[in-house]
Amino acid sequence: MPIRVFLVDDHTLFRQALRLLLECVADIRVVGEMQEGGQLGLTLDRLAVDVVLMDLAMPGVNGLEALRALRKRHPQQCVLMLSTCTDPSFIAELLQAGAKGYVVKTSASEELVNAITAVASGHSYCCPVATAALLPTPPKSALSAANARPRLALGEREKQVLRYLAQGKTSPQIGRALALAPSTIDVHRRNIMSKLDLHSIAELTQYALHSGMLPGALLSSPTQIK
Repeated sequence: MPIRVFLVDDHTLFRQALRLLLECVADIRVVGEMQEGGQLGLTLDRLAVDVVLMDLAMPGVNGLEALRALRKRHPQQCVLMLSTCTDPSFIAELLQAGAKGYVVKTSASEELVNAITAVASGHSYCCPVATAALLPTPPKSALSAANARPRLALGEREKQVLRYLAQGKTSPQIGRALALAPSTIDVHRRNIMSKLDLHSIAELTQYALHSGMLPGALLSSPTQIK
């Protein structure tokens, strides 16, 4: 059965683009949409939805208020927040309020699909940019690696793999992009972590961000809410 997704965003063109994007994915079906969250709980009383994909900043009832109200009415409803905001205080508040995941709007479409699939399967999901934003300061190991080790410490293939890892790609996805076996990608990942003395994807993301290895489009201003 496909994942049933309900869209909540006040920008009509953006909602329409999302619907067209998601309806091209075989395992996802958009079952409804609305432009604000005021009547979301009432709407979901009569509609079976696996994942609510909701914007943060909307006129009237915003995403946080709608999330809190929905969690009271439908405590088990899975909500994935989608926004350009990378302010860690907003992201943390949304996760504490019950959001199962957070994706910035500058993410690739493939990452959004991965996020929907993950939260629909019962997992939590934060895109790499949001994960990096939630870390108040880079871990010491990331800072020491960024300062003490030149980027040339990594081979060109390792740099390619690191960029993909920092964008939230899995080993099979990276393997397809680089025409390599997933097991080979795993070897590169272990080598990268060993060379940089890093121990998690979050630390790799921090290193990539601070080393300027990610595309500029992935970095949103912390003050942006919409």
